[in-house]
Amino acid sequence: MSTSHVTPGRLRAPLAHGLYDPDAERDACGFAFVATLRGTPGRDIVDAGLTALLNLDHRGAVGAEEDSGDGAGILTQIPDAFLRDVVDAELPPAGHYAIGLAFLPVDADERERAVAAVETIAAEEKLDVLAWRDVVVTADLVGPTARASMPVFRQLVVADPARELSGIDLDRRTFRLRRRAEREAGLYFASLSARTLTYKGMLTTGQLEPFFADLSDPRYASEIVLVHSRFSTNTFPSWELAQPFRMIAHNGEINTVRGNRNWVAAREGMMHSDLLGDLAPLLPVCTPGGSDSGSFDEVLELLHLAGRSLPHAMMMMIPEAWENHAQMDPERRAFYAYHSTLIEPWDGPAAMTFTDGTLIGSMQDRNGLRPGRYWVTEDGLVVCASEVGVLDLDPATVVAKGRLEPGKMFLVDTRRGRIVADEVIKGELAAQRPYAEWMRDNAVHLEQLPEREHVAHSTASVRRRQRTFGYTEEELKIILAPMGTNAAEPLGAMGSDTPVAVLSSRPRLLFDYFTQMFAQVTNPPLDAIREELVTAIGGAIGPEPNLLTDGPEHARKLVLPFPVIDNDQLAKIVHVARQPDLGFRATTIRGLYRVDGGGAALQARLEEIFAEVDAAIADGVSFLVLSDRNSDADHAPIPSLLLLSAVHHHTLRRHTRTQISLVVEAGDVREVHHVALLIGYGAAAVNPYLAMETVEDMARRGYLPGVAPEKAVANLIKALGKGVLKVMSKMGISTMASYRGAQVFEAIGLSHALVDRYFTGTTSRLDGVGLDVIAAEVAARHADAYPASGNRQPHQSLAVGGEYQWRRGGEEHLFDPETVFRLQHSTRTRQYDVFRQYTQRVDDQSSRLMTLRGLLRFKEGVRQPVPIDEVEPVDSIIKRFSTGAMSYGSISAEAHETLAVAMNHLGARSNTGEGGEDPERLHDPERRSRIKQVASGRFGVTSEYLTFADDLQIKLAQGAKPGEGGQLPGHKVYPWVAQTRHSTPGVGLISPPPHHDIYSIEDLKQLIHDLKNANPKARVHTKLVSEFGVGTVAAGCAKAHADVVLISGHDGGTGASPLTSLKHAGTPWEIGLAETQQTLVLNDLRDRVVVQVDGQLKTGRDVVIGALLGAEEFGFATAPLVVSGCVMMRVCHLDTCPVGVATQNPELRARFTGKPEFVETFFEYIAQEVREHLASIGFRSIEEAVGHVELLDTTAAVDHWKAAGLDLGPVLAVPEPKPGSSLHHVKDQDHGLERALD
Repeated sequence: MSTSHVTPGRLRAPLAHGLYDPDAERDACGFAFVATLRGTPGRDIVDAGLTALLNLDHRGAVGAEEDSGDGAGILTQIPDAFLRDVVDAELPPAGHYAIGLAFLPVDADERERAVAAVETIAAEEKLDVLAWRDVVVTADLVGPTARASMPVFRQLVVADPARELSGIDLDRRTFRLRRRAEREAGLYFASLSARTLTYKGMLTTGQLEPFFADLSDPRYASEIVLVHSRFSTNTFPSWELAQPFRMIAHNGEINTVRGNRNWVAAREGMMHSDLLGDLAPLLPVCTPGGSDSGSFDEVLELLHLAGRSLPHAMMMMIPEAWENHAQMDPERRAFYAYHSTLIEPWDGPAAMTFTDGTLIGSMQDRNGLRPGRYWVTEDGLVVCASEVGVLDLDPATVVAKGRLEPGKMFLVDTRRGRIVADEVIKGELAAQRPYAEWMRDNAVHLEQLPEREHVAHSTASVRRRQRTFGYTEEELKIILAPMGTNAAEPLGAMGSDTPVAVLSSRPRLLFDYFTQMFAQVTNPPLDAIREELVTAIGGAIGPEPNLLTDGPEHARKLVLPFPVIDNDQLAKIVHVARQPDLGFRATTIRGLYRVDGGGAALQARLEEIFAEVDAAIADGVSFLVLSDRNSDADHAPIPSLLLLSAVHHHTLRRHTRTQISLVVEAGDVREVHHVALLIGYGAAAVNPYLAMETVEDMARRGYLPGVAPEKAVANLIKALGKGVLKVMSKMGISTMASYRGAQVFEAIGLSHALVDRYFTGTTSRLDGVGLDVIAAEVAARHADAYPASGNRQPHQSLAVGGEYQWRRGGEEHLFDPETVFRLQHSTRTRQYDVFRQYTQRVDDQSSRLMTLRGLLRFKEGVRQPVPIDEVEPVDSIIKRFSTGAMSYGSISAEAHETLAVAMNHLGARSNTGEGGEDPERLHDPERRSRIKQVASGRFGVTSEYLTFADDLQIKLAQGAKPGEGGQLPGHKVYPWVAQTRHSTPGVGLISPPPHHDIYSIEDLKQLIHDLKNANPKARVHTKLVSEFGVGTVAAGCAKAHADVVLISGHDGGTGASPLTSLKHAGTPWEIGLAETQQTLVLNDLRDRVVVQVDGQLKTGRDVVIGALLGAEEFGFATAPLVVSGCVMMRVCHLDTCPVGVATQNPELRARFTGKPEFVETFFEYIAQEVREHLASIGFRSIEEAVGHVELLDTTAAVDHWKAAGLDLGPVLAVPEPKPGSSLHHVKDQDHGLERALD
């Protein structure tokens, strides 16, 4: 639906408010289609479809109002006999007129104007309006929310003046009418076609038929019926977002939709179609504000109406996994290879059902991550649905049945009365053009280009450039050396307790201001290890001609096997014009600017670069190499990400983006996260030249024992590429082509002006720094390489770093030696005054900013302070505390049991983590953990395990590594650990990133129900990680009947995690918690769930801020471990913990000095601090304080060169609850256990 033309009477999701953003809307659904092969339409098919829809009720959802559904709809053939009786006009023969359901304004004057506008457009498009028919509806069926936004329903009937056009030819003309009506009159049509008719709305599955009286009429007949039931995590479902759309019904989510939309928009400049006429009035193809499924439907419809068959268009947009399929027919493989040069896959979990009114079919995404089943009966009835049981079929009559397979198509041709096999469909399409010949004659592989001479650089040259780009000794040791040696991404432990980039007092790379988004619940992450077959990391680059035509010119591409290229491969591309017969040309754009000019000079240079890029495109250049080489004392490198994204979005705005490919030659790239960002913002290939020269130099000087220089470079490339594949997989994206330009990142601390100009479409919710600060950070690094005195010696050492481990003179850490000492000393000697010194150092961030909550303060004078003896007691507050999910295996039995005993003594909760629990402890009320975690690996999960629990926690994501599964290295899987986990000693345990039985919100709903049946007394938690959109996911969890929703911060601890995830995935809990609270309150769902928060909570002040932002329970993990003896060595993954906390080695475990009473003292002191803070701001209990965000304010006049630009207003936005609703949990979920069959 358009956001630029909004008609009253149509529901529009509320504008972004606070942290709620309608762009975060997600949905997952159920679908079914029923068709007959007998060749005649029937009422029985419509009835069967409506029955199937009723049986999809569990796939839909309702919010706080039971009679306002998320959406239901039905698509059929045109019911010609019925329409001839009810339309007050003489209709042409069947197929020669088109009809569609219009959603008209409620206001009579506006409705009249809309109707007049449509009739004017119809005349301009050479269509006669035959009739407007009022559609009878039963309005009082739906709830207040649905009724308040309900439009007026009328059907428009049109035909061409000569009554000659029919079927798809007429649909091409009505397509123009519908698109123009949407853009020029703000009018929504559910459909407008000569072949199909749709009824849909903000309804439950049981409301659809009684709401639309037409659907109950015995004269309404069809050969096909497609139905859909919607489950939206979104706070505000709408009439327009219900499915089916014009050609599809979709169960799933398009993870790459932002990039897909960008690329479609970029291709609009080259699009033309003789069949559709002038496309300009119909653009943009993807309607702003539409859902991912809606955008898919719009692109599919365009491809189909422009001349391709519906199966052909579907295979283009959702190709099967062909890249690694060695046994695939060569002709079919050529078909996919050719079309990969036209359009990138719309990637994500999808069961997509499609129809043109004659053909109806369904297909799975390449991973098969959505359910689908089909049945065929002896009398020609065909049923396909997202689950078993939608129709009560006699098994004796079923002649064929099966499941939809990954990448396969199930197709029914009603005209020919047959089911068309997947091999037949694809074989016919692969044979219709000489795709193999086109690819053979036109595609050029990188290895075919002539070799270039390798250039080696001296240590002095490498060292100076390392300082220019801010390299540290720590990065060489912890990041680059492991990749150069092992060809794998390095691991770390214990989470992150350094400030995010915008709060750091040190100059940080622009990459650090971006955080990776990841899949949780509504769209699962991929299991890149076990599902490697369906991933593809290579791609083809080069100019793209008109998307709407087939021809050999599309195949003229340069094929790259890997997204990271070495210096010699880059040289091949730079000099590609020396083979003029290939038709490629490359030019290099120098990304340097005068460093003394600051932000103004940087901005001016970017504008100059835009002009250079435009000139190069006009000159026919194929490849633009964006390079930051050759900086000097006067000229500093533009951050490669800024340079790339600025050019990418400039060319997108000019619709010239698909005429060139962008290759990045960057000295600031040395981590997986950096490469992922560059590809995510449009890079065709990345050449991290300085990182390669660094490992080459390290190998030459013997710092990488046993590794030759050329092998070190190859290892680095492999590690970066594999790491990017893992980052893609976290977002549920399978192919590099889909990931390129997908922009699945969130910015933290970048100004809206900067993002809107250079990173358009990226989420940046807190405002922040602009080009002036970015230029200042560049200048600080540049000054280190080129000091004003000119005396810097090339051999001098780099900065120490200290980002991954505390180092004197390095980056600040919340847990440094001073805080660790004070915490351990105070809790072991029971000295509250020393504990207050510890918390004061953590809380007082006026001089050293560390966290977003450090920018907040309690408002004074809003409420009268209360005497502390009137505040709830310590033992009452402690009951809201739990320890984090630390598994037995990642930490020692002694540490694990110490935490459990302490929390049980206090009446609080400890958490097993995902490692199970030994039976001896399981049955001991003093030693067992009250929270049992159910994670994707299901280690140790048995019926007995579930029974002895007070809480069952479904781990959907983990703060330290969201989108990835838990990791326990093989050297930590001792026999006693393996026994508890039901695994094999010595074999590493990597949990799959997704739960393999949770691929959607409905699947989560089922698991919650199953766990509740297993232990009706236990609360069921869903553990989420803070990121953009977590509020809508939390709303979905509440609608799925979770009892507790846990929001974890990005900085949570872990026993082992790739460093990329540890530092660069997720957002601070302050943002995610505030978004969750705002969204749940707006949706009137807050009172039915308990909200919990965790992630580097260390003090009573942290707890109270969490409560005011919306949490009522609080998790602590790192701090209790430190109390138990942890000294933050961050070597948990190596099994070498020197204090016996995070090791299984019996000798090291003997050094464990922790005791339950130390942990008990910690929580008692925390609770006492909570009481003091509550008293000072006028609350007598945590429950009373929950959600009262108006008691928080931003710290006045923060003296910080970067943080001063931050706006925490969205975090502190006060949601407006509905009358009678609550800011905290007051009632339990209705799990419907009494209705369970088992």
